[in-house]
Amino acid sequence: MRARAGILGYRGYSGAELVRLLSRHPHVEPWLLVHRADPAPRPKPRGATEPPSIPATGEAVRSEKLDLVFLATPAEVSLELAPAMLRAGARVIDLSGAFRLRTPESYLRWYGEPHTAPELLAEAAYGLPEFCREAVRNARLVANPGCYPTAANLALRPLIEAGVVDRTAGIVCDAKSGVSGAGRKPSLTTSFCEVTENFSAYAILGHRHVPEILMVSGIEEPELSFTAQLLPLDRGILETIYFRTRDGADGATLLAVYEQRYRTEPFVRLYEDGQVPDLRAVARTNFCDIGLKVDPATRRAVVVSAIDNLLKGAAGQAVQNMNLMLGLEETEGLL
Repeated sequence: MRARAGILGYRGYSGAELVRLLSRHPHVEPWLLVHRADPAPRPKPRGATEPPSIPATGEAVRSEKLDLVFLATPAEVSLELAPAMLRAGARVIDLSGAFRLRTPESYLRWYGEPHTAPELLAEAAYGLPEFCREAVRNARLVANPGCYPTAANLALRPLIEAGVVDRTAGIVCDAKSGVSGAGRKPSLTTSFCEVTENFSAYAILGHRHVPEILMVSGIEEPELSFTAQLLPLDRGILETIYFRTRDGADGATLLAVYEQRYRTEPFVRLYEDGQVPDLRAVARTNFCDIGLKVDPATRRAVVVSAIDNLLKGAAGQAVQNMNLMLGLEETEGLL
């Protein structure tokens, strides 16, 4: 039998990617959960079909026997609806930041609002499969990681664990994202005339994705300088990470760390020493591509990590987590 998965927020960019991925998934039947009217619904081609829809209520989820619900919604909506979905018996994958942090105090600091379901923070599994696979398999609630932390943590954590980074010298993460990372809701900042032929930094020294990088990579806030920047592109994230190496580590040493850590990971691709990825390499895929360059004489190292923010940074990773939760092959519907 095919599992039934509801998608709330299917009109947004990440939600639309979920509909696309699940509509071709061999083991899952997608359902659309209707929460609020869309003032500007997207037209669909004549004769096109779409998944069945039901109200986004616990009663409807229970009556239609949905196995799992994706929340591709803002954090405040996820906080409102996740408890009801769980009470209805569905497992939940939340694509917002509502359940990624571990304490209400941390959430208040970085999101600027009180957390209204603090009892779920301790239960939620952080859904970065490469590091949290076993927790995801058995979870009722999975917090899908942010797009920036996904690229950063896949690049940083193996090196931090291996002790090849001189943390006393600091780590700089220079992160660039396409405009779809801001969501579909219109705003002046992301309008065409503001973005085209422009390049800007934002949320300097206060980006809400920073605590996810610290939490997963195991570094302290004073060690990391993170700056997010908006590219005049529709999708993609490229992060250039700068640090000093320890104990004479060269490019081959760092590459060997990655090869050991990711030798069985289907969605992490490593480049030869001295080569780095670009956005075209990962566009519309669920891969994270990592490349590096090291100057042993000065101990300077640069790691470049690239993902598609709507796939490995959102919907693709959510499907990866769903596959784990349903006991399916992790790559199902993604390759």
